Amino acid sequence: MAKLELMATSAFGIESVLADELKSLGYSDLTVENGKVTFAADEYAVPKANIWLRCADRVYLNMGKFKATTFEELFQQVKGLPWAEILPADAEFPVADAKSVKSKLFSLSDIQAITKKAVVEKMKETYGNQWFPENGAKYPIHVSILKDNVTISIDTSGTGLHKRGYRERASEAPIKETLAAALVLLSKWKSDIALIDPFCGSGTIPIEAAMIGANIPPGLGRKFVSEGWHIIPQSSWKEVKKNAYEGINHDVEMSIEGYDLDPRVIKVAMENAENAGVEDFIHFQARDVKDLSSSKKYGKVICNPPYGERLSEKDSVKKLYSTMGEAFSKLDTWSYYVITSSEEFEKSFGKRSSKNRKLYNGRIKCYFYQYFGPRPPRPQKDIQE
Repeated sequence: MAKLELMATSAFGIESVLADELKSLGYSDLTVENGKVTFAADEYAVPKANIWLRCADRVYLNMGKFKATTFEELFQQVKGLPWAEILPADAEFPVADAKSVKSKLFSLSDIQAITKKAVVEKMKETYGNQWFPENGAKYPIHVSILKDNVTISIDTSGTGLHKRGYRERASEAPIKETLAAALVLLSKWKSDIALIDPFCGSGTIPIEAAMIGANIPPGLGRKFVSEGWHIIPQSSWKEVKKNAYEGINHDVEMSIEGYDLDPRVIKVAMENAENAGVEDFIHFQARDVKDLSSSKKYGKVICNPPYGERLSEKDSVKKLYSTMGEAFSKLDTWSYYVITSSEEFEKSFGKRSSKNRKLYNGRIKCYFYQYFGPRPPRPQKDIQE
């Protein structure tokens, strides 16, 4: 089969983490842009990317890119794409989504209608049919226009990749699974390092860390829209899933703890961890952040505390950040990683961060404040080797 061009999308600010994930999967021909990483791939890449990527929102198959300033140009260019190579005669091919930014073509409903018409006309020419039942596998088409530059792609994921399947219930302001995984990866946490999330809510950060530590692929327990596509053999899906199952480390030992003030939320976190198959790796407990402590000399705190987006909450959140500063300082050989929308977090926390990174939690612009503790001494056996 010919090489495919795939595009993995992500939240703004974590594209480099996504690129690193793709490199670890064996893909080197990468183009990193705002909110997406494009890469050349083979048929195995669709199951591999969907099953393994922790930070991606979705994985798309790129059909073509071109410039269009009129609907006639859009129609002709879409019609000229190689649809017959991808879509069988019974394909269901909705134009599921359209976006337009700073472009002459801005009516999303018209963009979707013209695109659909163009694909239908091309299908008529290819298959000689005047009508298509669209009762086969689904191929959701997406149109993105930026400054008159059009990208046409097909969604291979279906439901967003953050839907791992373990979080049946969530706390009031949950962090997306994909962003939680990115925070853990950005912290350079490894399974032999202690980890505490003192604001764990429904347990997303500890659960994602445990899945990383045990090498559990985030997409292993779910279905993808492209699993029914004829261009990707079922044998490819089976092989990727088999290798993924065999790579899970069931015997790894980890010290991961999740705390929250609300016992009911802790119960939800425990249920979610069980759904994810990582309940044995995490200790959850109802506990106030001011009581933060650990017998471990070195470790990492990774957390998503309340932001105080409402004006009425600003003062209470400042006090909370001050309390965090006092509590975290007791773990003076640990590293801390905090995501919040507050630009004055460091002032309330009482300490400047070693590094801070701008990223987005949904539509909220946030900062990932990173405080690096001293490096643990290397184990004696490593030095001898």
